[in-house]
Order: sequence, then structure tokens, then C-alpha cells
Amino acid sequence: MHSRRALLYMPGDDRRKIEKATTLGVDCICMDLEDGVAASRKQEARAVIAQAMRELDFGNAERCIRINSIGSGWEEEDLSSALASGPDTIVVPKVETPEQVKWVSERIAAYEQQSGLPLGKIRMLIGVETALGILNLKEIAGADSRLEAIIFGAEDFAASIGATRTPEATEVLYARSAVVVACAANSLQAIDMVYVDFRDIEGLRREAEAGARLGFSGKQTIHPNQIAPVQEAFTPDEAAIAHALRIVETFEAHLAQGKGAYALDGIMVDMPLFKAAQNVLARARAAGKI
Repeated sequence: MHSRRALLYMPGDDRRKIEKATTLGVDCICMDLEDGVAASRKQEARAVIAQAMRELDFGNAERCIRINSIGSGWEEEDLSSALASGPDTIVVPKVETPEQVKWVSERIAAYEQQSGLPLGKIRMLIGVETALGILNLKEIAGADSRLEAIIFGAEDFAASIGATRTPEATEVLYARSAVVVACAANSLQAIDMVYVDFRDIEGLRREAEAGARLGFSGKQTIHPNQIAPVQEAFTPDEAAIAHALRIVETFEAHLAQGKGAYALDGIMVDMPLFKAAQNVLARARAAGKI
């Protein structure tokens, strides 16, 4: 699965910003047809994205296109245009039911068949951003094998329940945790909320590190200055990698000898710690650290 430590949104109607995004070394570039584009410029944004996809070298970045939400009236034309441009991934915002996931996946599958592409080549990420979406997470997360990650939208979610957003984010903690649990249960990545004050890098760093501790795989970003601290927060450091490797190696050795829990450096190592170490190594591999 592609590393998604930072997912950077770029307005689909701004060629200059898309070009800039390709130089930033970000894991995922998400060209936006939804909130980042005015209603009067949707068609222009589709054309700009299609041209950028033809002409620009995105390097190792995942090429994502976010369509408008299902029911917006723009989703069919957005999806047709996005698929024709040859993206790696389609991003669907404001998903509330498993049927919406299946609706998009079926249309992607039809396009793959018509174009002679392998079934499942085009990935799908979805945004869950409302009270109904959170309530339906169990069904949404297991709705389709094409789905690789769920993106949590804190601002829309807070609005949907009448909460006031605070720096502490306690008003969205339940929903964030629910997204992490649903993703873990279905082997999906969980992408955390946007930090809207792009000038506050230290606040961003703290929130990204807290998200990593909660179990998120990465975080949404809206400004180039946010990329480095976010990707760093979701990349295990050398000490964490070395410790995880030691746990995995010693645990497997003890297991081969028929032994259970054991002491290592003053801590008791058992299956939960072994799984946690495996998770650290998986993140490190995805980030290219090992």
C-alpha cells in the first residue's frame, strides 16, 4: 500500500500550485474539484487537472483527484473526467453510506474494463465527515476491496453535530478514534484531520504527533510548509526502528523455543508489544526507512 504520511490538497483550477506540489516530495498530491474550487470554475478545474496529468512529472507522489460529493450534482462529470486523466487514486468526500462507496467503485471498474486496465488498478480513498458517516463506519469501511484509506474531516464533522472546534480537539476525539478503529479492523489506512492554521508549525507538529499516537497513518495538509513536519511525525525515527527490530527478532526467537512472554530491557514483551513493533516497522518500510 502506498505511503500516505501527508496528503496535500491543491486547487484543481490552479496549474501553478499543482506544478509546485510536484517539487515538494510529498507522499500524495490531491488535486481538488470539491471545496477548493468555486462552483463557477468546476469545468475549468477538470480541464486544468487533465492537462496537468498529461504534462507533469509527479515523481513518486500518488496522483489523487478529489471529486465532489455524491448528490452534489457534479460527481458524475467529475468522476468521468478524473478517470479519463489516468489517476492513481480517486478521493470521494463526505461519504455517509456503503452504497456510495460501491457506486463509485462500480463506475471505476466499468472504466477499467473499457480501457483494458487491470481490475482494481485505480485506488479509492474516502472522506468521512458527518455524524451519519461516523455512525455507518463499520459498513463503510468494509464496503469494497478497492478502498485503501479513510480520511477524517474534522471541520465538517464538528459542524454536523453542532460542536465548536477547539485547539484541544476533544470535541472530535470520539470520531477520530472511531475512524482509526474501523480502519484497523479492515486493514485500511486512517488519514487524520487538517490543521487549518498553516502558519502555526509547532501546533501542527504536536497535533500530527498526537494523531500518530492515536493510530493514524498520515494527515491531510493544505500548505507546503506543513509537509515536512507531518511526514516526520508519521515516520518512525532510528531509535524506534532499532527497538522494534529487536523486539521482533527476540520475540520470534522465543516463540521458536516454545516460550511466551519475556523481559527485554526492563519491560515485559508479549504479543501486543510484538504487534506494535510490527506496526512500527510497517510504517518505516512504507516511508522507505528500511
